[in-house]
Amino acid sequence: MKTIFVDGYNVINSWPNLKQKKDFSFEDARQTLIDTLHNYGVFKACRIIVVFDAHKVTGSLEKKEEVNKHISVIFTKDGETADNYIEKKVNTLGRKHEIVVVTSDNLEQQTIFQRGAVRMSSLEFYNEVVKVEKSIKIKADKNRNIHKNSIGDNIDDEIAKILEEIRRSQ
Repeated sequence: MKTIFVDGYNVINSWPNLKQKKDFSFEDARQTLIDTLHNYGVFKACRIIVVFDAHKVTGSLEKKEEVNKHISVIFTKDGETADNYIEKKVNTLGRKHEIVVVTSDNLEQQTIFQRGAVRMSSLEFYNEVVKVEKSIKIKADKNRNIHKNSIGDNIDDEIAKILEEIRRSQ
């Protein structure tokens, strides 16, 4: 299974919809990103690890939340950036597994590339996610149309005619 590491705040500051949202609430922007990546991970059958910096939060300990098998959320510990965390993990996993790192940090992109991971800019990933969201919507719309379940689908024509007469007589 492909693993995608996402530099959370880098993405929030790059994606147009999240950039606007963070001006009002960082928590909303984070949650929107997590929800969007969850849908993406399920649809693409990949594992996503979203890493948020907590390096400026004095005394912060690393926090990891396993949302489900497709997505984990990491808040780094005090003094550790998302880049540092991702580099360590990629260094461990990079040449053994298929790894993609999403960040627009140029230095970070070069470092992870040297360690065996594929790099993708935040905006490239945004375009990929938008494409997947459209695919999900199309698939959901098709399923909705296929699985329409009205009463007319489940009764014979004679009973439908009688019910229609009763409806019109009232």
